[in-house]
Amino acid sequence: MKRIKLALALGLGMVVSACSSFEGPTRNAPMQAPQLGAVVPQDDPRDYRLEAVRFDAPADLSVSEANSFYPLADIVWRGDPLGDRKSQVSEIFRTAIIRGAEGLDGETPVVVDVTLARFHSLTERTRYTVGGTHSIKFDLTIRHAETGAVLEPTRRVTADLPALGGQAAVMAEQRGETQKVRILAHLAALFRDTLTDASGWDTTPAS
Repeated sequence: MKRIKLALALGLGMVVSACSSFEGPTRNAPMQAPQLGAVVPQDDPRDYRLEAVRFDAPADLSVSEANSFYPLADIVWRGDPLGDRKSQVSEIFRTAIIRGAEGLDGETPVVVDVTLARFHSLTERTRYTVGGTHSIKFDLTIRHAETGAVLEPTRRVTADLPALGGQAAVMAEQRGETQKVRILAHLAALFRDTLTDASGWDTTPAS
């Protein structure tokens, strides 16, 4: 099994717009997300080889730094120092995708498009009291890397993860199991699932 190496193409301008592109060997993969033809049916188990990933956190997603129990925003993240939250979430996905794709060497080269819809983690107030849920949602499309044909049409993925609270959260952090560590492991496992059999995903067609 060969190691897949994805090179991050993330310039300053793309950080500002929170749109990141991660590519491996392109093998002539069309990178403008063309809407080509009918969906090509795939037989399970999947036999994919990841060639490129395109991740986008749209500019209109709202961000909150309010330390309330449940801020009304699309992005709530406290697992990194105060800063550009969209860029931080983009980096989380970048790392998780690279981990999840490690060692995949199937017959079908694919490009994966991911568009963030929600990344609502816990505020400090919630994390150290009641806990809750890391609410993570995004749209996923899988295309053939050489032809651009849609192998799996765009669908909304719900990748929620139970979030520790109170003493359990404190003890987890002491073990090195921070929010970021847990979310990275969770997303990496789920992303690997979708490139193999996708049985663990909660998905619905994207509108």
